[in-house]
Amino acid sequence: MIDIKLNDVLVLKKGHACGGNRWKIIRYGADIKLECQECNRIIMMSRVEVRKRVKKIIDIEE
Repeated sequence: MIDIKLNDVLVLKKGHACGGNRWKIIRYGADIKLECQECNRIIMMSRVEVRKRVKKIIDIEE
């Protein structure tokens, strides 16, 4: 099981249309709200879908 939490930066398997592939978690609940670190676009995905698409977790609260 992947341990993701608020303010983590995720690298997803598929990149965004702007060319970025890093997403910051800005809301964590039944759905997860992600913000692209390149263009600041905000999207929402279900928790299950995020867990399928995550490639790497970059924990910024170390």
